[in-house]
Amino acid sequence: VLLSLMVLIPLCLSAFRILLRQFLHSARQRNRNMKNAVIVGAEEQGIRVFNEIHRLKWTGLKLLGYFDDNLAVGSQPVCDHPEAVIGDNSELVKYVIERSVDMVFISLPMQQASKIEALVKDLADTTVQTYVVPDLFISNLLQTRWGYIGDVPILSVYDRPFSSLDGLIKRTEDIVLSALIMCVIVIPMLIIAIIIKCTSSGPILFKQKRYGISGQKIDVWKFRSMTVCEDGNEIKQAQKNDVRVTPFGQFLRKTSMDELPQFINVLQGTMSIVGPRPHAVAHNELYRKQVYGYMLRHTIKPGITGWAQVNGWRGETETLDKMEGRIEHDLWYIKNWSLWLDLKIIILTIPSIFTGKQAY
Repeated sequence: VLLSLMVLIPLCLSAFRILLRQFLHSARQRNRNMKNAVIVGAEEQGIRVFNEIHRLKWTGLKLLGYFDDNLAVGSQPVCDHPEAVIGDNSELVKYVIERSVDMVFISLPMQQASKIEALVKDLADTTVQTYVVPDLFISNLLQTRWGYIGDVPILSVYDRPFSSLDGLIKRTEDIVLSALIMCVIVIPMLIIAIIIKCTSSGPILFKQKRYGISGQKIDVWKFRSMTVCEDGNEIKQAQKNDVRVTPFGQFLRKTSMDELPQFINVLQGTMSIVGPRPHAVAHNELYRKQVYGYMLRHTIKPGITGWAQVNGWRGETETLDKMEGRIEHDLWYIKNWSLWLDLKIIILTIPSIFTGKQAY
């Protein structure tokens, strides 16, 4: 009986929810079971709410319009859509009561906290459902952890993610997997070393200073794939058809085999198998001034592969938006780390080695 219930209850609940959603979707297409909503603030945050309301039609929300202190009555914040500005914020409560509005979305930026507080107090005199849409800063705060210093509550905005047990799990994962991988790649590494020595002049291994955890400089090892060994204040990123790359080096970079010596870095404890890819010191100093949160990627050890790399943010970052995309993925990984996420990234890295077209 228990086994039957374990199987049937999830199936029945899922079937019920699917049927209920289909019923509500059908009813709402006929303008039944709808909820009237207004948006306070017709700028970027308000437009985001508008787009989601129109995208998720099954929710049954009918947008009546906007309230905004900076736009004229009747203006349309989104082109080709009839929803317009109804009035300024002082007219909101009266409109909500007279028109039986069900939901209000307050989408003002944090800098207008006093306005938000006043609107929330005014709407407390109604029965309308009221929601505050957080801006980017508040959204980041909502994802942080609470802590205490004595009896004083504190919010952890920027924190070290791998402390205590998580740090032990991460380090154990690195040691065990690196040792196993080294047993597999030791022969290929010897072959690669011989080919490098026979096909071009210069050292087999290339050492470059990069930032590690806490922004401390570490030596990162790679197989030499270029005719030069640059490490200084100005380092030019490898580009497509770069004349500095040797013929065999091009193969190494394309398949990421030039990164294999970094498993030694992992065993040494200066790197991790999975984490944000370390950039040259010169590139760090350039982008930390241009990309918000850039140095937060150094709250953990750099990795041989990472969430950004398996999502296509690999290779040259010749434009600022490409670097921003990479950093966004790195910070997401730090916030959402788990052992299973690391294993997933490692598995996804294997096919990306052979299909990646962005490494030059």
